[in-house]
Amino acid sequence: MSDMLSALILGIVEGITEFLPVSSTGHMIIVGHMIGFDGNLAKIFDVVIQLGAILSVLVLYRSRFVRFFTKEGWQLGKGLSAYHVLAGCVPTMAFALLVHSFIKKYLFSPFTVAIGLVLGAILMMAAERKIRGHEAELVQDVDHISLKQALYIGFYQFLSLWPGFSRSGSTIGGALLVGVSRKAGADFTFIMALPIMVVACLYELLKNISALSSGDFAVLGLGFAVAFAVAYFSILWFIGFLNRSTLKSFAVYRILLALFTLWYFYC
Repeated sequence: MSDMLSALILGIVEGITEFLPVSSTGHMIIVGHMIGFDGNLAKIFDVVIQLGAILSVLVLYRSRFVRFFTKEGWQLGKGLSAYHVLAGCVPTMAFALLVHSFIKKYLFSPFTVAIGLVLGAILMMAAERKIRGHEAELVQDVDHISLKQALYIGFYQFLSLWPGFSRSGSTIGGALLVGVSRKAGADFTFIMALPIMVVACLYELLKNISALSSGDFAVLGLGFAVAFAVAYFSILWFIGFLNRSTLKSFAVYRILLALFTLWYFYC
């Protein structure tokens, strides 16, 4: 398979899965292994297309991010503030820095992804079970999330460092467990993801960019553009979905994908 076709396929996969609670990293590892896209280019490519998907959040939530650069955006009691975002992402960024090498060395395999998919599914099903009959009591708007809830959701984000667990799966599930609705939890998850992922992606890109050749930039550019466009519409669809449904269907999908992964690679 040509690198350009691989870029197209993986850009679509990344765009669809980055913000759904199904683990984009897990899907990228599985699909990358299936189509044989590996090596230095593949490592950098994964970072670049993830950055493309993440930047779609900046477009969709641009008014939120602009507000963080104003005085009001740093005041508590006036909606979602920069302090909420910092509370949610700084602990994870610090912890990720400590375990980054270990994760890259030992957890990037189809088997560990399958484990993460199942564990993430269990978390989401447990969260849905806990709030059954109590949904009206949940915080319904991201502007009403407390600083304490933001911090707790950030702690649940630690789980997403395990490939296959999923950032949105762990944080939206965690949001439900601390009294925040799916929609408000998703909004906070996407906003909180931007600084974390931009820092992580730029770090990986700068560390590996010297290995690129001039011909690689077309592949990276295609993947970036496709991931950005697909992620934009994926977020819009997912937010609408959460207004009318639960996380259970994603949990079932994750378990089926885990079983398929184990069968495909190990049977």
